[in-house]
Amino acid sequence: MGLFPLFLKLEARRCIVVGAGNIAESKIRSLLDSNADVHVVAPHASEAIQALVRTGSVEWHQHEFLPADLDGAFLVIAATSSSEVNGAVFQEAQRRGVLCNAVDDPEHCDFYYGAVVRRGDLQIAISTAGHSPALAQRLRVQLEAQFEPEYATWLEQLGNTRARLFESNVDPEERKALLHQLASGHAFEAAQLASVNLVAKEQGGL
Repeated sequence: MGLFPLFLKLEARRCIVVGAGNIAESKIRSLLDSNADVHVVAPHASEAIQALVRTGSVEWHQHEFLPADLDGAFLVIAATSSSEVNGAVFQEAQRRGVLCNAVDDPEHCDFYYGAVVRRGDLQIAISTAGHSPALAQRLRVQLEAQFEPEYATWLEQLGNTRARLFESNVDPEERKALLHQLASGHAFEAAQLASVNLVAKEQGGL
């Protein structure tokens, strides 16, 4: 079965995490990074998650999972240590048409978490469809070395340039060619060299 790769906008969407232990912590943080409206369902919570509750980052429903917990949900993550509970969450999600991910249980997943390289707005996601998360992690490490942190600033500059070009009267074909040229590896290297030279010049003037 083929997977459809996409990046979801979760801002202000109601996302449920069932479970509040170590398994759930990283899932909650990734949802918060996307500005989701995060609700945690669990009778007990780790100290790290309780800290998020105290700051108002997440809302904690302190009880065992109930079908009504999925009311208005966009997606749900089953992150408990009980395969029975995770299965019940998945079944209820299927009944309601809510996207579900049961951690480390590919059969009970509508979507998978990819290993992600983040450089500002640049995101490179790797999926093995649940077959080998270890391979995905190894590839992530390799890509992190290839795509340096400086890509974040460079991408922002590319976005600003693109916006200006679309506001201008440049011929569409010429604009397209220029944008591809600006996004080339050579252009990145030139931008980094210019940045280094500028810093050296500023330091020399001190």
